[in-house]
Amino acid sequence: MVLAHSAEILSKAGEIVRTPVVLVVDDEVLIRWSLSEGLTDQGYPVRLAGTATEARTVLDDVADSPLVVILDLRLPDMADLSLVREVRRRRPDAPVILMTAYGTAEDAREATSLGVWSLVDKPFDVSKIVELVGEAWSAREATP
Repeated sequence: MVLAHSAEILSKAGEIVRTPVVLVVDDEVLIRWSLSEGLTDQGYPVRLAGTATEARTVLDDVADSPLVVILDLRLPDMADLSLVREVRRRRPDAPVILMTAYGTAEDAREATSLGVWSLVDKPFDVSKIVELVGEAWSAREATP
């Protein structure tokens, strides 16, 4: 199930907390599906994109929603950090988790300098990515 807007959940303290929409950008259908399943199981609304072009459309659609982005470094229409730069420019409030199977040390340095919250090597455990989303969102919420 793919949801378009952020959800509200009741925290342990009894206050309503908005959960972020998680944008998953990867050209591999199985990766998009498995991350979507893991994230929705934990209550995150998820939007999916298989290309940088699709990701840009989703960014427009969720402009007013809290957001976490999970992004593959290499996509069919983009094979560098240009989409990371665009996400950081358009949504500086959104933590970015960058996935890669082919990243170099230079990619890691540049991603860090662009403010990527975490860099994850493929293959990965879906539960680890779900955990990273929660950590990234909590860190963002804790920042004044």
